[in-house]
Amino acid sequence: MVLDVNRYKNKVKKNTPRFNMVPFIDVVFTILIFLMVTSSFGAAADQTQSTSGKPEVTQSSGTSEYYMVPVAGLKKVTVNGQDMSSYIRNGAIAVHTKVIDEGEIVIKARNGEIIITTPQGFPTNNAVKAPS
Repeated sequence: MVLDVNRYKNKVKKNTPRFNMVPFIDVVFTILIFLMVTSSFGAAADQTQSTSGKPEVTQSSGTSEYYMVPVAGLKKVTVNGQDMSSYIRNGAIAVHTKVIDEGEIVIKARNGEIIITTPQGFPTNNAVKAPS
C-alpha cells in the first residue's frame, strides 16, 4: 500500500479552518444576559439627590469662607445685576459659601460668564472676591 504524502500535504494546506459564528453569538448573548441580570443599577436610579449640580450643605468640606470657581476663558461676573468682573484672577473667582449653598450660580462657559444671585439679605459686595 502506497501512501501519497504530497497529495495529503496539499489537501491540508488548502483546507482553511472555518469559524462558526452561531455558537459564538450564543455565548456572547449568554454572557451579556448574565451581566445584565447580576449587575446592580440601583445607584443610577437613585433620584433622592439634587440634580441641580449644586453641592448640598452636608457635602461642604473644609473651613474656608470662600471657594474658588474656575471657568476657562472667564470674562464677566455679575452679582445681582452688578458687574464684579474686576475680581477675576487667572480665569477664576472666589464665591462665598452661603452663596453656593443658598443662592443661584449660572455658569455660561461658552460666553465666559458667571451670573450669581445671592440669597435674600446677603450683601452683594461680600458674595465674591478675588482668589488668593
